[in-house]
Amino acid sequence: MEKNKTWKWMLTGVLGVGLLLSGCSNGGETGGSSKQAGAEASDSAQKILIIARQSDANNLDPHFISAINAASVVHHKVYEGLIQRDESMEFKPMLATEWKQVDDVTWEFRLRQDVKFHDGTPFNAEAVKTTIARVLDEKVGSPRATQFKMIKEVKAIDDYTVQFKLEYPYSPLLSILANHEGSILSPKAIEQYGKDLSKHPVGTGPFVFESWTPGQEIVLAKNENYWGEKVKVDKAVFKVVPEDTTRIAMVETGEAHIAEPLPVTEIDRVKTSPQLDLYRSEGLGTEFVGFNTKKKPFDDVRVRQAINYAIETDAIIQGVYNRVGTRANSAMSPKVLGYSDSVQGYTFDPNKAKALLKEAGYPNGFKTTIWTGDRKERINAAEVIQSQLKGIGIEVEVKVLEYGAYLDAEDNGETDMFISGWGNATGDGDYNQYNLFHSSSLGKGGNTTFYVNKEVDQLIEVGRREQDPQKRRDIYARALQIESSEAPMVPIRNLENVAAVGKNIKGFWISPSGYMMINDITIE
Repeated sequence: MEKNKTWKWMLTGVLGVGLLLSGCSNGGETGGSSKQAGAEASDSAQKILIIARQSDANNLDPHFISAINAASVVHHKVYEGLIQRDESMEFKPMLATEWKQVDDVTWEFRLRQDVKFHDGTPFNAEAVKTTIARVLDEKVGSPRATQFKMIKEVKAIDDYTVQFKLEYPYSPLLSILANHEGSILSPKAIEQYGKDLSKHPVGTGPFVFESWTPGQEIVLAKNENYWGEKVKVDKAVFKVVPEDTTRIAMVETGEAHIAEPLPVTEIDRVKTSPQLDLYRSEGLGTEFVGFNTKKKPFDDVRVRQAINYAIETDAIIQGVYNRVGTRANSAMSPKVLGYSDSVQGYTFDPNKAKALLKEAGYPNGFKTTIWTGDRKERINAAEVIQSQLKGIGIEVEVKVLEYGAYLDAEDNGETDMFISGWGNATGDGDYNQYNLFHSSSLGKGGNTTFYVNKEVDQLIEVGRREQDPQKRRDIYARALQIESSEAPMVPIRNLENVAAVGKNIKGFWISPSGYMMINDITIE
């Protein structure tokens, strides 16, 4: 975003404008209670929205969440930030009613009044200060601290005006504040629960956290005291249903309203079902094969390049992903600020791959393991890659873990090769680059390839300080080219968001960042 030296306020307009994502009306089917499986049950006046999901959240603390599927449960539902983004990724007010950039390193926000956290604590400037102090506290150890480390001070001008003083100009600030990392937490809950806050989320949103039965379900209840327009469902239940066909069948029979994620292998079934609608939208994320560059043989760039040449991505997109998504040339998708189409990527060339392996000292290949979570299409992709790499002498074992366990293994550097994705929750190239490639983000910070390059680090740091959008694009183009050459990953595809939705559901959408948005839902 270009800097604003004119003190021009970005006005929000009407108080209710900020409800585009977080406070709009919802609807629900008549149901008994959150413990009942049937969303169609009629023996109670409660309205319960049932969402069948493949895997459970691994964390509900915004300062520790590392996956979009976990963030989707609380973002814009339990927790809210100062600002938000609409379906077009435009910034809109939320807990802040207006904001301005005072100078290169100072941002000022005017806060919404008469808002309370779910535990009754008032929302004010002190709550904002406490939240930012918590994410930056080294004793807390948040992996998201790197996203806020440029903040030198959060200053309460008065109860409802707060200033962010930065160490240096930081162009993506608004995009971070609009993301789940920017959620404002209850100061009382921070003190009361500490690192156990994941089990006790307390925000200001239209839903209140009710319960979490690990491996089974998470239940959110309607916030009767919400500052904005109240939702029309009494509860939202996120049920864990690992089996793909079972999730879809639950929506067809009325046991659930939404099945997400939708495997690409089931798209035709959803299209032809009289009970289902296919939701499909372009996303900001990418899917890729990553290498643990701190492990042999993947510490050798020639091995990584060889595998890039040996994987036929077009065949994977067509055969495994049913043409859902487009071929990626980098870890940054075309809709993200900083994407460059000048990065050519790798063509399918087994002969070049064999030559590089020989040069690296592996003329007969080697044995390795490719890790993946338990999503059907990723398992299928791993098996196709296993077959393709056999052609250049690399013998690959496919290792499948439950999604949460897989994320932990990836974060902890236990993997060799792995299939992963990055949702780019902000739409800004810094979120992609700093998390995936900066040396300060190794492991839980997002850099699960453990890639380190001093020039890339410097480009990323310059890119986040530069306020001219075109200059930022040029900086990221250079970083993307270096990353392509050094090949810490094999880009596969740019993602689409897909879900199976009951025909009686209206108002459901998935943000370009990949968050499920349920606050507009009505059930007809």
